[in-house]
Amino acid sequence: MDLLAPLRTRLRITFAGQAEGVPAWEDALEHGDDAGYFAPDSAVWTVHGGMTPIAAGIRALLVQALHPGALAGVAEHSDYRTDPLARLAGTIRWIFTVTYGDTVAARAACDYVRSRHRSVTGTYTDASGAERPYSANDPVLAEWVHLAFMDAFLRSYEIFRGPVPQGADEYVSEWAVAGELMGVADPPRTEAALRARLQAYDDGGLLCGGERVEEVVRFLKAPPLDPLLLPGYKVLFAAVVDTLPERYRELLGLERPRLGPVPLPTRLAGKIALGAVGATLQKVGPSELAARRRLTRLGVLPPSERSAG
Repeated sequence: MDLLAPLRTRLRITFAGQAEGVPAWEDALEHGDDAGYFAPDSAVWTVHGGMTPIAAGIRALLVQALHPGALAGVAEHSDYRTDPLARLAGTIRWIFTVTYGDTVAARAACDYVRSRHRSVTGTYTDASGAERPYSANDPVLAEWVHLAFMDAFLRSYEIFRGPVPQGADEYVSEWAVAGELMGVADPPRTEAALRARLQAYDDGGLLCGGERVEEVVRFLKAPPLDPLLLPGYKVLFAAVVDTLPERYRELLGLERPRLGPVPLPTRLAGKIALGAVGATLQKVGPSELAARRRLTRLGVLPPSERSAG
């Protein structure tokens, strides 16, 4: 008897939108006529593989919410409250297509997202109380989203796995390609530049908390997940909160979990939770396997490496 089958089914529904099989868009990554923007030994494949992207997704959503312009676009133009898994599935599809697809597929994925963003416009109240217009494709907002994603994926890998073998600078430099494809002007290409660019948003008074941020935090604390998954998610959420800079926790209205004055070992618990997910799902994801098949066909990888992980 496969005791993990119920958990595996619920995880597949959460991440892939279906209980069995592989989504067609993932299998389609096998097609294409070039190796894509990132090689199998790239820092991007390393950081975006495994289970740490699950933690990164939570962290990215929390950090992105600190810019009221970015948050207004999500709050006013998405159905994350009623159908959060649809938004999650769309984000997963974009990240993995850019990571593992050929250059045509990667550019098409970015063009599709940018086309959807054209209608995401409105006004928001900034940190000083002034009303400002926003557009999801505005370079400043696009940059903030890019920085938040990049930082979330990098820090989650470092905290829950260890140092990036190719180096943090290499990851930032490589993933700058994704920023450029999404309309970001001169994305950072070193870890130091990433830190500086993030700090500049706070130093410039562009980040804030508030009622809308509190609403997002409440939602992310207890999203409408399958009851079988919710306990593990809450463990991982606490671990992610523990990894955030103190300034971000302050703006989000969050505190490190403690038992009295003693901080709880949430990071270790988070590692265990991610390990449990990894033990339930296959070691190498369908997107990477499809990309390896394409690379084998193109002669980039020898046949013996097409399913290596």
